[in-house]
Amino acid sequence: MGQHVLKALESRQPEGPSVRHLLPILSKVVSLAPGTLREDQTNLLSKRLVDWLRYASIQQGLPHTGGFFSTPRARQPGPITEVDGAVATDFFTVLSTGQHFTEDQWLNVQAFSMLRAWLLHSSPEDPSAPDADDKSEMEGSTLSVLSATSTASRLLPPRERLREVAFEYCQRLIEQSNRRALRKGDSDLQKACLVEAILVLDVLCRQDPSFLYRTLSCLKALHGRLSGGLGCVRALLPLAQFFLDHGEAAAVDSEAIYQHLFTRVPSELFHSPMLAFEFIQFCRDNLHLFSGNLSVFKLNFPNLFKFLAWNSPPLTSEFVLLLPALVDAGTALEMLHALLDLPCLTAALDLQLRSLPAPSERPLWDTSLRTPSCLEAFRDPRFQGLFQHLLRTKASGTMERLTPLHRLLQPMASCARVAQCAEAVPTLLQVFFSAVTQVADGVLTNHLALLLLERSDALYQVPLYEAHVHRVLSSQFLALCKLKPSLVVELAKDLLEFVGSVSGIHSRASMLTSVVWAVGEYLSVTCDRRCTVEQINKFFEALEALLFEVAQSRPSATLPKCPPQVITVLMTTLTKLASRSQDLIPRVSLLLSKMRTLAQSPATGSVHSEEDSEAICTRATELLNLLKMPSVAQFVLTPSVEVCEPRYHRDTNTALPLALRTVSRLVEKEASLLPG
Repeated sequence: MGQHVLKALESRQPEGPSVRHLLPILSKVVSLAPGTLREDQTNLLSKRLVDWLRYASIQQGLPHTGGFFSTPRARQPGPITEVDGAVATDFFTVLSTGQHFTEDQWLNVQAFSMLRAWLLHSSPEDPSAPDADDKSEMEGSTLSVLSATSTASRLLPPRERLREVAFEYCQRLIEQSNRRALRKGDSDLQKACLVEAILVLDVLCRQDPSFLYRTLSCLKALHGRLSGGLGCVRALLPLAQFFLDHGEAAAVDSEAIYQHLFTRVPSELFHSPMLAFEFIQFCRDNLHLFSGNLSVFKLNFPNLFKFLAWNSPPLTSEFVLLLPALVDAGTALEMLHALLDLPCLTAALDLQLRSLPAPSERPLWDTSLRTPSCLEAFRDPRFQGLFQHLLRTKASGTMERLTPLHRLLQPMASCARVAQCAEAVPTLLQVFFSAVTQVADGVLTNHLALLLLERSDALYQVPLYEAHVHRVLSSQFLALCKLKPSLVVELAKDLLEFVGSVSGIHSRASMLTSVVWAVGEYLSVTCDRRCTVEQINKFFEALEALLFEVAQSRPSATLPKCPPQVITVLMTTLTKLASRSQDLIPRVSLLLSKMRTLAQSPATGSVHSEEDSEAICTRATELLNLLKMPSVAQFVLTPSVEVCEPRYHRDTNTALPLALRTVSRLVEKEASLLPG
């Protein structure tokens, strides 16, 4: 296919079928099979592209006429004009306008559309080329001969000649983009062509460093012009890419570029889906280039989260890959708060758009949702501080409790965009904890665990959101305890306060279950030598009172039944604590007997299903049997580090199942010797 297309291009017939329909085919062939074309064929196409890009007609084409009444006295076509209506005084480009176009003008447009791909194909970057930091010497040596190069450009080989023409074309496009377009369609085309021109210039400078100094003054001026407003913000991304790619050789204040890019753009244009995707892609693609400016990148995570909050379904997978790079020990706690408040941020952004003095013609929010009370609260000076914290542009180092906002924004919890954002949070929390455990020290681990306890009852009430988030928080609390077993002893006071409150037990069942299990697993001298009998007794009393509370509570319309998992974990943890402080064994034995009797009573059938009651009864019986031999109970419920080694589970003479079978036989034998 490529050979046939090139043969048609070689013929260069002035009449006959147009070749412009063949260029997309050739571009596709080259992308699918880069080694298809020979050197002479590559040179041929480069020459053709030079002709089409630089020497297209600057007169408009003739209209298609025909029939009996057509006459040769038809009005002659006028000159090509610029987007602002002025007569063009330079060569034709894709931004030139007219009523009708000639064949070579159409080829000019198509040649520009495939130019970047062809440059990358015909002149791939040399892997042995000098690094950006070492280019300056070579660029300085070429600066003195630039004028000679430009005057003799017509004598260059086809590839170099194409680069020179591509450079001139892009320079002209940048000049044309500064004109005030008369039509909106031309204005949109200006922005798209400006982005493509910058990308082509980036390719040229990477392939031939002599272009860099010729490009810098133009792009610096362009950046200064674009930074003044947000009219062509999408061009700022390739501009920033250019300055990142060429490093110190560009001699640009990269700090100012990053600050403008990460501060103003996301906070004002978070609602643009295309910009959001391109912005996050830019961040992902350049993580290795931020180097010393990674702190700027990390500190602006609240602004990046605005893209996520507004465009969560399509951007979730992108943030799964980007989030680990944003996690930092200094901002981890603030970031966790921000992730948990992400649906609340979505609602606040919705209100921010609604409160703008001149909303867009097509509203970017759910018009079916009427929220006058929320809008009033958004404008209320009493809540301005909370809203400003939620909508901040960079990490502030402070953590505000946003519970008042959760109540104020409750009418917006049913908004579709808020619900979609809430669905993404559990996945992002998993990614966050996978990353933060790599950088967390002991102090940060304690603070993270406390934050999980604190936020378990301070979440924005979106349908199903609380249950899904609790599932993640509970599993991550256990992961933190496993990472640092001494955490339970160090946070004993806070954990006692948590389990001592029964107010939110039914909504926080999974979190409570994990905390109770962690107490039973890690509150021992084996995990932390600072553990005391007094601490064990305090936890025993708190958990004993909690077990009686949940076991005797009756479900109602406002108070659902307590899950049986909470009851069984409470019984198991109490038994573990008793095995470590054997004075408690009589109390826990009596408690387990009562729980078994309660589970078998007919009144319990109205609270728990038959299966749940049987599970509670079975667990109580198993624990009672273990407590009949305290030394064995301690061996089973609080195994030493040596017992946890794999050989105790492989060796049939020392395996834990053997110990359990021995206990069962002894208990059965003792029971058979009892009278009656």
